[in-house]
Amino acid sequence: MKSYHKELWFNVSTRRAFVNITPQVAQCLAESGVKEGLLLCNAMHITASVFINDDESGLHHDYEQWLERLAPHEPVSQYRHNGYKDNADAHLKRQVMGREVVVAVTGGQLHLGPWEQIFYGEFDGRRKKRVLVKIIGE
Repeated sequence: MKSYHKELWFNVSTRRAFVNITPQVAQCLAESGVKEGLLLCNAMHITASVFINDDESGLHHDYEQWLERLAPHEPVSQYRHNGYKDNADAHLKRQVMGREVVVAVTGGQLHLGPWEQIFYGEFDGRRKKRVLVKIIGE
């Protein structure tokens, strides 16, 4: 069985963003040489997320609005976590959006459904963070 891993680094210039990382993940799969197996992709920071959905600007806007209603950034005084940081909302947003995705690998390709893309969700940006890609299979 083959095993491959790589860390992808992101430094989003805004507080929040959704970045389509499907091409980078597909490149990792090509580098791995795995034709049949599983791919794990996870955010290695507690204020970021990896998730699968449609790459459509209206949906991204809806996510932004929905997440802000669920866990508004301000006032930061509403959160106990904010003793030294102003990112409690980012932790909550990450919890909702998830830490990781697992994608089947079939015929050397990401076995995604129609319209599915892999995204890095940033909820407290403006600093360098990483995403792990781990692939196992034959």
